[in-house]
Amino acid sequence: MAEFICKLKEYRILANLTQEALADMVNVRRETIIRLEAGRYNPSLKLAIDISRAVNASIEEIFIFDK
Repeated sequence: MAEFICKLKEYRILANLTQEALADMVNVRRETIIRLEAGRYNPSLKLAIDISRAVNASIEEIFIFDK
């Protein structure tokens, strides 16, 4: 089974966003951002797109499924 790696925290910090600010931008709760950054939540395609736009990085850079 592929391992889910999430580099969201790195890109969020580079974008100078708090978890709360990012959550507000993409219309989710802060807890969702926390779970994503911990690799415990797989985002929907819409959420992945919204997050990638918010932090100015591609989906493939943020969300990695390693074999």
